[in-house]
Amino acid sequence: MQATKRRYLLTIPTMTIGALLVAIGFNMFLIPHQLLSGGLSGISMMISYITGGNVAWLYLLLNIPVLVWGWFMLGRRFVIWSIYSVAAATFFLRVVPVIHTADDILLGAVFGGVIVGFGSGLALRYGGSSGGFDVVASIVTKRRDLPVGMIIFLLNAGVIAILIFFTKNWDLALYSLIAIFSAGKVVDLIHVRHIKVTAFIITTKTEELRQKLLSHPRGITIIKTRGAYSSAERDMLMTVRTKFEVADLCKTIITIDPHAFINIVETVGVVGDFRRPNPS
Repeated sequence: MQATKRRYLLTIPTMTIGALLVAIGFNMFLIPHQLLSGGLSGISMMISYITGGNVAWLYLLLNIPVLVWGWFMLGRRFVIWSIYSVAAATFFLRVVPVIHTADDILLGAVFGGVIVGFGSGLALRYGGSSGGFDVVASIVTKRRDLPVGMIIFLLNAGVIAILIFFTKNWDLALYSLIAIFSAGKVVDLIHVRHIKVTAFIITTKTEELRQKLLSHPRGITIIKTRGAYSSAERDMLMTVRTKFEVADLCKTIITIDPHAFINIVETVGVVGDFRRPNPS
C-alpha cells in the first residue's frame, strides 16, 4: 500500500509536467507557425487552422473514442492515466498563451517537436499516454514488439499527407514532418520498453524468486552453476526483460535475496515468445 501511494505521488506530478510540456510545445512553437504535431493533435490543429475552432476542445473531443478503444485493449490503469494526461493537456492548452517563442520556423519545428516528444515520453514511461496515436501505438506494441516513437512517426505520415492534399503547401508539410520526427525520436529515448536486456541472477533463494517472478509475463530459465572460487553450487535464473522493467526487477530480487548477484546485459534481439501468458 505504501509503495502504491509513493508511485501515485510520483506519477501525478510527472503526468502533469508531461501535459504542460505538450501544451508549451503546441502553443509556443508549433501553432504560431501553423505547423502540425501529427496524430490526433495534428488533426485538431488542422481543423482549427481551417475553421478557427479551439485546439484544446478539438484535441479533447478527438481523443475520446481512442481512449474508449484503449480501455478495452490496454487496461484500466493505462487509460485512466491517459485520461488524466489528456484532460491536463486540454487545461494547459487553454492556459498557455500562443506566442512566437521562435521566429525561425525551423527552430519552432525542432524545439516544438522535442518538447512535445519529451512530454509524451514522460506520460508513456509512467504508465499512461498523451492520447491520440500514443494509444494506437501502445496497442500495436502490445501485439508487436516495435519502437513506439517510430510507429507514431509512421502514423503521423498519413496526417502530413492529408495536410499536403488540402493545402498544397509542401514547406509547411516538411517542417511539420521535422517536428514529428523530432518528437518520435525523443519519445524513444525516454520510453524504453522496446529495449531488451537479459538478467542473470545467482541466488540461494531460487524457489521464492521463481514464484515471485513468474507473476510477471516473462519466461525464466533456471541454470545450475558452481562458483570457481568457493566451489559452492548455486542456481542462476535467466530472464529477458525490457529496460523499463529493470528497476522493479532488481528491487524485487534484492527484497527477497539481499545477497543475490545480478548481471544485466543489453540484448541485441529476441527470437521466439518474449511475452509469456500470465499463469491462471
